Amino acid sequence: MAPLPPAEKLSLAVRKNVRDEWENNKADLEKQLSELLGTEWTVEADPKAIWPYHNDGYAKESLGSCIKAYVEGAIYQIKYLSGRYGSEFATEINDLAHAHVLTLEVEDQDPARFSYNGCDIKDGKLRILFNETCLGTNVDYALQENSLLPALNAAPSDKPFSFHARNSIRQDYEPAIGAVKKDIADLLGKSVDEITINPNFEANFAKLSESKPSLEDWQERLGNFTLKYFEGLAYQMKYQKVGEDELIQEGLLEAVSKNEYALRIVDTLTYDSYGEVVVEDGVLYIQAKPDTFGTNIDYAAQKLVDQL
Repeated sequence: MAPLPPAEKLSLAVRKNVRDEWENNKADLEKQLSELLGTEWTVEADPKAIWPYHNDGYAKESLGSCIKAYVEGAIYQIKYLSGRYGSEFATEINDLAHAHVLTLEVEDQDPARFSYNGCDIKDGKLRILFNETCLGTNVDYALQENSLLPALNAAPSDKPFSFHARNSIRQDYEPAIGAVKKDIADLLGKSVDEITINPNFEANFAKLSESKPSLEDWQERLGNFTLKYFEGLAYQMKYQKVGEDELIQEGLLEAVSKNEYALRIVDTLTYDSYGEVVVEDGVLYIQAKPDTFGTNIDYAAQKLVDQL
């Protein structure tokens, strides 16, 4: 459906509602959004372009109230998700929606993309989008998690990972890997500073992106899966008595002379079907294929001692 032409003129009652509810509150809403995101943002909405989609709903007479409600809902959702995902979430929004403009527009790509409303990032602007038949419906949820996160993930970026991957690394990997590293160091009789845990995120993301991982949501799980591979390594080291048997510990330290433990995505495994460990040039690599990434994680290092 082609966009509806904008209204030539709004009725006095509608103009009054737009003035009282939207225009008189616009500066305060921009201030709230700017303070929330830590940099100056503006909000754009064209009442004449929006009104033709009223479908005899409440926006027909209360257009200003409707626009205000969409913006308030967007601010609420960003605040909620910032609390859940931390300060870096605002940074991500600012970087990806680099124009620092929030707009309200009709969905102009695919009417079936959103049931009622949603959002995307276009030309650096974060757009609240309403379905052409649903203006004023579920106004609080246009930027809810299942809309905003995919919009951030789809936004053009020069960063080495997608938003989903970066978010997973921050949420799932970084807070927990320190404890896993300590477990591995203790089993080796080393200090934490003496060993290196290499998640190899950039190379692994590139490899998985060019392949066809078995899991569609692998980007959202990249941090968690990577953590689990190293947790599985620590578990197998303990199970195989690396920390108890001096001979096994000595053999592992001799083989992994660089004290580096890395995760690597490869096209072909050497001896296993899902995951394995190999030692090359003093580095121990946990290996998985794109189509087995995330499968049988705990057992990737089950033949650790056999590789020494």
